Amino acid sequence: MSNLILLFVCLIIGIVLKKSKIIPDNFHTSLNAFVINISLSAFSLYYISKIELNSSVIYPVLVVWIGIFAAILFFAGLGKIFGWKSSLIGALIMCAGFGNTSFVGIPLIQAMYGEEGLKTVMLVDQPGFVALSTVGILVANFYSGSKDSLLKHLSKILKFPPFIAFVIALLLNIFSIEIPKDFDEVLMKLGATTVPLALVSVGSQMQWKKIEKKEGFHLFIGLLFKLVLLPLLILVIYKYIFHQSGDVIDICILEAAMAPMITAAIIASAHDLEPKFCNLMVAVGIPLSILTVGIWHLLLPFL
Repeated sequence: MSNLILLFVCLIIGIVLKKSKIIPDNFHTSLNAFVINISLSAFSLYYISKIELNSSVIYPVLVVWIGIFAAILFFAGLGKIFGWKSSLIGALIMCAGFGNTSFVGIPLIQAMYGEEGLKTVMLVDQPGFVALSTVGILVANFYSGSKDSLLKHLSKILKFPPFIAFVIALLLNIFSIEIPKDFDEVLMKLGATTVPLALVSVGSQMQWKKIEKKEGFHLFIGLLFKLVLLPLLILVIYKYIFHQSGDVIDICILEAAMAPMITAAIIASAHDLEPKFCNLMVAVGIPLSILTVGIWHLLLPFL
């Protein structure tokens, strides 16, 4: 219960700070930079190094890859049927294909499954940055007509602190190397800043505007895929095709149901893929996903 209270308190703090104008307009960018580069890196080192590696880890790792390729097929197909412009198709793929598995996912899963559930979250989240930086960039380039070098973006992946931390943690795990106790506690405390800072950041970025009828239809389709159809796809594949069950599989389904990823929306906007629509997907998707993920959590024992 305390985790759920923390979730709403931090969201409200972010909203109040933004409305009160006692913080600069770009306040969230500093928070995001700290959370992504420091908090998440510490989180990854602390949890990934302790995960029991077995065949079941493939299921969390594949969630984001299934999501982005399903989004490409779904929205490219709909775009062709409805005659949507390329920038809209690209925006929908980026915003609905990548989930907010850390900023929103971590506090929600922690509230539902406790600390043990965060190990699975990290196995979903960290490969997500690789997918975003490769397939995501290719999608953004293709639908915007950009000619950015893929090699340039691949080099950024190798220099990305959370990815470096992920690789180090994986190696520590594989070779059974324990992190010294004092340093491990430091990682735990740094990682603990992820949830409150991420939620304050999300709250400070919530923006609302009047939604036009046509825009509302695109928003409905995008969020229907992200919050309902994608987790349903993961559920069918994992539970009914591969006959897997348990908390790890349930967390995979819930992670697939998270709101659109803020970073993916930023990349889409930077490539001029309907920036206002991308912001709308995030602003509506985050609070709505808190409700829909809760519904998924209640339904999973019966599915």
